[in-house]
Amino acid sequence: MAYTVTETELLQVLILEPKIFRDNRGFFLESFNQRDFQQAIGLDVTFVQDNHSKSTQGVLRGLHYQIQHPQGKLVRVTQGSVFDVTVDLRRSSPTFGNWVGVILSSENHRQLWIPPGFAHGFLVTSDTAEFLYKTTDYWFPEYERSLLWNDPAIGINWPIIGSPILARKDAVAKTLDQAESFC
Repeated sequence: MAYTVTETELLQVLILEPKIFRDNRGFFLESFNQRDFQQAIGLDVTFVQDNHSKSTQGVLRGLHYQIQHPQGKLVRVTQGSVFDVTVDLRRSSPTFGNWVGVILSSENHRQLWIPPGFAHGFLVTSDTAEFLYKTTDYWFPEYERSLLWNDPAIGINWPIIGSPILARKDAVAKTLDQAESFC
């Protein structure tokens, strides 16, 4: 198998660490292999879109989700580092409203599998970071929602001093008790 899989506190959210081959020239890894990925997560998943963003230190993107056409995401960082956060928005889940945070970086090569039904966001902790992610459904802006990044009911412990740099939609996002969620 190409991945080492680590379960998180949120059911079905998984940390995937690819096998890295290092020598005096540098390293090689398979960043994605459909067969190995499906075996690692135990589901038949098809990705339809790849996204790539670059952000500066202190930028916080999220917490985003689509209320219709929910997206599963496989996320990773190719340059720099981020504190990546996932919040369970499935009301029927025993971990509804809970969150998990993982450091993803170009050094650790970790990936995070986030199934549909979760809000997702990240904070850039390095000077800059390039963030790549695959999605299981297309982006539909009319269904995109934002969960408030600092909602005290969720209590995310972001590693930040001061205020993050936010998009307007994230600055006026809904709290967990106001947000649309999943069954």
